[in-house]
Amino acid sequence: MQIQLENLGALKRRLDVTLPRSQIEAEVESRLKRIARTAKMHGFRPGKIPLKVIAQTYGAQVRQEVLGDAVQKSFAEAVRSRNLRVAGFPQFEPQPSPESDADFHYSAVFEVYPEVQLGDLSSVTIERPVHEVTEADVDHTIEVLRKQRTSFVPVARGAAQGDRLTLDFQGTLDGQPFEGGQGQGVTVILGEGRLLPAFEEKLLSMKAGQTQRFEVEFPEDARWKEVAGKTVTFEVSVHAVEEPRLPPLDADFAKALGVADGDLDKMRSEIRANVEREVKQRLQARLKERVMEALLAAASLELPQALVQAEQHRLAEAARRDLEGRGVRVQGAPLPLEMFAEQAERRVKLGLILAELVKRHGLHARPEQVRAIVEDFAQSYERPEEVVKWYYSKPERLNDAEALALEENVVRWVLAQAKVVDQPVSFDELTGK
Repeated sequence: MQIQLENLGALKRRLDVTLPRSQIEAEVESRLKRIARTAKMHGFRPGKIPLKVIAQTYGAQVRQEVLGDAVQKSFAEAVRSRNLRVAGFPQFEPQPSPESDADFHYSAVFEVYPEVQLGDLSSVTIERPVHEVTEADVDHTIEVLRKQRTSFVPVARGAAQGDRLTLDFQGTLDGQPFEGGQGQGVTVILGEGRLLPAFEEKLLSMKAGQTQRFEVEFPEDARWKEVAGKTVTFEVSVHAVEEPRLPPLDADFAKALGVADGDLDKMRSEIRANVEREVKQRLQARLKERVMEALLAAASLELPQALVQAEQHRLAEAARRDLEGRGVRVQGAPLPLEMFAEQAERRVKLGLILAELVKRHGLHARPEQVRAIVEDFAQSYERPEEVVKWYYSKPERLNDAEALALEENVVRWVLAQAKVVDQPVSFDELTGK
């Protein structure tokens, strides 16, 4: 086997390989002989078919298989002998042989993994978000849980902010209905911002059973272009006005949250544990994001386009599945890959950086780390021990936990290199509650 390696760019390489014809022909003949032992053909006894007949029937197919196997094997040997790390899939092309040369020639064009320059992190400052859960945070969470279980009761008074209204409405522009201007049995909560402010203002003080006619001026950027910037007349009939009632903080409320005996102290303790777990996860997620941004900024490397393009395809496929899961058909309108170019480049670059860090500094996930992460996952379930058993029943189920453990090791290593400044974060900002 003869090999020539050519650099076509920073990462692009070309291998020209020559395989002796005698090697190819010997393997073709060997395979044809194996076929001849078991082949069945009309007019011949098994094992007595002439090799020439076998070659006429199976020769082309066998030769193609032999060439394919020879290319794959020789390519693997060639890149291994030259310590090349191939990124993505190579493009193989058979090359025409000169008249006097009966050997088989092919070329393979591919990219190699880049050298990753990690940069100096000692001059990098990373802000680490911190928050200690307080009793006020627990109180706030309990109030959120109460609001999620709000009930509404009918009232005879006029509508106020926070009330739930059930109504019919008909809008007309110059006496004619317009798209989106009608509704029957529509339920809205005043103050949630679902309605135009000018429309909602007219509903205030209206009572159940009341019908009212009024004008509303639509903004210039209204969703319906037909009425943008114009004054529309609405006729509204209110069928029900209901005010919100929060559930009392009692044993029934605790039972609704899964505390079987209705003990309020136990309920509060469980809510605090959940809040602390959520806060910890959000703090870790923010810190990890800042660490990754620091690595991206500090590292220098060329990106193999084969990996970027493969990642674009993966992201597009994931987006397609997500849209179809929401009932949006995209079969006839494939998502353009350019939409995912920036995200794909970021993911590939970060993946290469993390792989280099793990290899260079031995940051692989340890079994005890994986176990701790799995047990933490399981805490949000009713029977944590069963969840842990489920994860460990199949090794592939541990992949996500192993990836998280690896990322934790990277984060810890980066924080040890960089300057770290604690940044207090409020509960509202952290949780969005």
